[in-house]
Amino acid sequence: MQNRRLFHDMYQKLSTTKLILILVLFVFVAGILMYFNDVRKSLEDREEKYARLYAESISFYIEKAIDSSCDYTFVQEVLSANETVPTILVTDGSPIDYRNIPELDDSTKKWTPEAKEKYLYTKISQMGEEHQPIEFVVGKSRGYVYYSNSTIVIQLRYFPYVLIFTFLIFGSMAYIAYSSSRKAEQNRVWVGLAKETAHQLGTPISGLMAWVEVLRIDPDFDESIAEEMLKDIARLETITNRFSNIGSTPSMKEENIPNLVEDTTQYLKKRISTKINWSFKNNLTEPYIAKVNKNLLEWVVENLCKNAVDAMVGVGDLSLEINPGPKGKITIDVTDTGKGMTKSVQRKIFNPGFSTKKRGWGLGLTLAKRIIETYHNGQIYVYESSPGKGTTFRLII
Repeated sequence: MQNRRLFHDMYQKLSTTKLILILVLFVFVAGILMYFNDVRKSLEDREEKYARLYAESISFYIEKAIDSSCDYTFVQEVLSANETVPTILVTDGSPIDYRNIPELDDSTKKWTPEAKEKYLYTKISQMGEEHQPIEFVVGKSRGYVYYSNSTIVIQLRYFPYVLIFTFLIFGSMAYIAYSSSRKAEQNRVWVGLAKETAHQLGTPISGLMAWVEVLRIDPDFDESIAEEMLKDIARLETITNRFSNIGSTPSMKEENIPNLVEDTTQYLKKRISTKINWSFKNNLTEPYIAKVNKNLLEWVVENLCKNAVDAMVGVGDLSLEINPGPKGKITIDVTDTGKGMTKSVQRKIFNPGFSTKKRGWGLGLTLAKRIIETYHNGQIYVYESSPGKGTTFRLII
């Protein structure tokens, strides 16, 4: 019992670590987005200042154009300093100058005056939606400088998302590699545990069979007792085979699934509380044959039924129903009238070491999930459950 609790605590610690790592990742992502957003805003503000300085320089240049004594060297340097921010100068509603527009600066493209003017008006419309144009006044005329963000700012806008996406890709690859390695290690543990259990059961089973033969020598020994003892020994051999199959690749044979489930139900009826009302219903119109491992599939059905009986504390209704499923499969529903489960318990029910019972290791449903999903390419899950109203487990084979 103490070992089972330790196993469960270890799992809970791992889950807490995952939650902390996810929170740290969210903080990291938020930090990256905030940092690059601040950098982008700073560059946008600086480019707006460039555009305003450009507009003021144009205004000054036009106003002082008739003053031949004015030194325009500084103004010309300001005008030529803008090498990144796309701008279009508009006066009297017409574009008269533009800078840093790659499409128009491309010497390989032959622009006619009409095509160039049409393209400039299109860019003016786009720039106007992106930023408020900067207005300047020269005498009685008004001019406007339309501008848009430079290529650097545009790239910086999407760079953090590219960076985060790259981190996620490499992080996912690392997690998949780690997860695969951890699952492989768990599989080796399962294999070792199963083989050792099968090996340890072999000796006492052989001894029990020998003792039954010794008892039979006595003429007063009741043969019916011997028969029952042999049935129980055969049951132990079945359990041994189950562990042996878990520890290696199980052999698959064609079986009639409804008959297999019904036989398992009939066997359990005689060995479980008489206060349980059993119900078995097969809604298939014809036999359903599939390649399965009989011992392992019986184990899963038996495990679900015993869990259901425990949930009902030995008193209640237990039903098994087989129905046609999707894509030629079938569903097997195991329904009880027990205490049911909350949503939080349903999420943990297949975790190794988790159990709502005071006894046991909490490995039964974990093994059942492994048997159904790994060996039989099926599904097992809680189909329906609510506290006080019972639970339905569904198998898809």
